[in-house]
Amino acid sequence: MIEGKFDVGAALRRLTPGRPLILVDADEVLLRFVEGFDRFLNARALYLDLGTYRLHGNVKRLDDNVAVLDVEVTALLEEFRRDLDALEPVDGAREALSELSARADIVVLSNISSAQALARRRNLDALGLSFPLVCNSGPKGAAAKELSARAGTPIFFVDDIPQHLASVVEAVPHVLLIHLVGDARLKPILPHCPQAHLRADSWVDAAKFMRDHLEKAA
Repeated sequence: MIEGKFDVGAALRRLTPGRPLILVDADEVLLRFVEGFDRFLNARALYLDLGTYRLHGNVKRLDDNVAVLDVEVTALLEEFRRDLDALEPVDGAREALSELSARADIVVLSNISSAQALARRRNLDALGLSFPLVCNSGPKGAAAKELSARAGTPIFFVDDIPQHLASVVEAVPHVLLIHLVGDARLKPILPHCPQAHLRADSWVDAAKFMRDHLEKAA
């Protein structure tokens, strides 16, 4: 039974009141989702053509480069997402968060269903990313507000999607936003987030930004 195990309340019980907080997305921030999905597609004689930042219309057949139907892409995604326990880490994520965890609490805020939570938990644990996991749906502002309520400062939020960054800073105005995109193919096609305090090229950049702010607040 996993009901309640991956919600905000469960994460809050593992946090220290008044301690700085790092909220971090999973796909393309901690985990290489696109790389894993492309590998899954290749095994089915398909590939992902990342000309634009979307999956529908960009899954194509290897033999003739013709895009498969949107309904087929949805089915492929559902099949792939059934077992999210074998994604590789984004470069530097594990090392950066291991260091930062000595100074701040860390929560993984991931848009996955409760049915996918155990597989995601296995994946994170296997990579040494054993931080509280919160399953979310849609904008992340509400969950971020709840998680931030008992935290000290600074509070950071790291995500690859501009809309999620914007929703969090709207709900928690004092949060420091870091826009980080793990897959090199996505970086040139993902729009910048105007609200972000840092567009990080890597986890090295993100960690330095957070470390600097943590030291100022100490």
